[in-house]
Amino acid sequence: MAELFGWQGKILRVDLTAGKVTTEALDPATARAYIGGRGLGIRTMLDEMDPKCDPLGPENLLIMANGPLTGTIAPTGARYMVMTKSPLTGAVTCSNSGGEFPTTLKKAGIDMIVFSGCSPEPVYLWIDRGQAELRPADHLWGKDAAETDTALRIETHQDIRVACIGPAGENGVRFASIMNDKDRAAGRSGVGAVMGAKRLKAVAVRGDAPVPIHDPEAFKKAVKKALQRFKDGLQGQPSGLRLYGTAATITGTQTVGALPTRNFQQGTFEKWEAINGQTLTEKYLKSPKACHACPIACGRSTKVDDPGYEGEGEGPEYETIYAMGSNCGIDNLGALTKANYICNEQGMDTITMGSTIACAMEMCEKGYIPESDVGLGRPLRFGDADALVELTRMTASREGFGRLLAEGSLRLATRYGHPELAIVAKGQEFAGYDPRGEQGMGLAYATSPIGASHMRGDPAYIEILGVPKIIDPLKREGKAKLVMQWQDHFAVIDAAGLCVFFSVRNLMSPDEEIRPEGILELLNAATGADYTLDELSAAGERIWNAERVFLNRAGFTAREDTLPDRILKEPLPDGPAKGMVCRLDEMLGEYYRLRGWDENGIPGPDKLEALGLP
Repeated sequence: MAELFGWQGKILRVDLTAGKVTTEALDPATARAYIGGRGLGIRTMLDEMDPKCDPLGPENLLIMANGPLTGTIAPTGARYMVMTKSPLTGAVTCSNSGGEFPTTLKKAGIDMIVFSGCSPEPVYLWIDRGQAELRPADHLWGKDAAETDTALRIETHQDIRVACIGPAGENGVRFASIMNDKDRAAGRSGVGAVMGAKRLKAVAVRGDAPVPIHDPEAFKKAVKKALQRFKDGLQGQPSGLRLYGTAATITGTQTVGALPTRNFQQGTFEKWEAINGQTLTEKYLKSPKACHACPIACGRSTKVDDPGYEGEGEGPEYETIYAMGSNCGIDNLGALTKANYICNEQGMDTITMGSTIACAMEMCEKGYIPESDVGLGRPLRFGDADALVELTRMTASREGFGRLLAEGSLRLATRYGHPELAIVAKGQEFAGYDPRGEQGMGLAYATSPIGASHMRGDPAYIEILGVPKIIDPLKREGKAKLVMQWQDHFAVIDAAGLCVFFSVRNLMSPDEEIRPEGILELLNAATGADYTLDELSAAGERIWNAERVFLNRAGFTAREDTLPDRILKEPLPDGPAKGMVCRLDEMLGEYYRLRGWDENGIPGPDKLEALGLP
């Protein structure tokens, strides 16, 4: 096999049913065509599993994959992807996380781990500088993420990094996350529930081998160029993300009238200043926190001393603040930070958790859910901060009403006869942007392969933040092309192992055709793959279409590329976008044509052949 650079050249295969761990070489042609991370994950899923399988059964694969830039000095080269079939949606999912675990996994010599089957007893995977074995984990079952991390350090080595599930994953919460480095989360779509169903408690890894670089001098030059662009953009001022974290986004969504409030009944929140980034910094921030090789440090190390909500940990991010704050009508930042801590400890996605509680609050206010079913001893209403914390705890253990919340908002709302009150796409809860006030995001939600997500192509950068340029958020013209390009670029970012926060601002050309020129420089210097810009863009398109092929095989077509009636038919009652609905129908047909898909949302044979897809 030809020598690989950037990639380590090694795939770990873990048969949990048989308790066997084997290795195989990474195919260089596949690595080049799919880059890594998300690309390698979906290619493996297409080749090796039935898209119609039970997400919680042994036939489902659970894949952890790095990119060729993960673990290098590339700015924010700290991401890994978790790929599987989602128990929340039944669709493909690709949930990513940063921190230090991905880097350590890469430095242990691993590009990808493929877990198959289900273990009869709890186990964890121990990887020591490339040597791997399964070990019993009965003594870890029931421990939260922080406890598991601490226990494994004592049991193996202090220099390890851990990715694990908490009790929520063990209990099959459909939106359970996989936590790494205690507080970082591969959060969406229930990847932790799949890990729990496989009786896999954790992956503990030690690694210190450098990532091989094809042209070290050219790579250093590309890194320096990217960092200089980042520095120039700050104009001598601290980064807003370093100062206020992603919670600074509250100001942007409130300003354009796209801040989801009270289960998307409104687009502005009257108490938004009580939960914004400035308030979080002033009241609870201990220090900014960075992932590996990150110059931004958007993470929040926080501590809350408010009576009843005491705690310490990381977060909350913007998405948590929207879902548990404005969307629940809650302006108590201490309470939602406490709920965030619980989600990190127990291993749950904060977006789905908060949004499911918001859905329950609306149904309770309208009399659709009996007060006795909730069991709080009082009516559940918007603004109940104590209920937020209590219900979050109950969900992780599937206690009482938490048993129903653990199923997510669509199943909850359907149970009580009002599925229209679940604000989801393909069964997954929206991120913190109301598509009535941000039209491109509506198209992105509807066409995302994992269900509603801002991380599968985020038009908010252009529609709200003006990065790398600003476009009217209420405009529909041209949005189909913009969303398609953005989706393909995000696939490249995910596959390379980078963070979107740095990449979008500093590695994309700001021209009319936004293209990943900076990523191209880094990848070619690191790997020697000699991509052209067209080839790299085609790789992103290939990954996106591969995910669509998986979706189609799982039974998803154009009928699932839609949004709730609240978004399509109920005009916003307030704010700058007052009177607007999302005009999805004005964008979707053009999007299909640009993609080369038919009217049923299925890629045509010419498109598949051009991309080398089955």
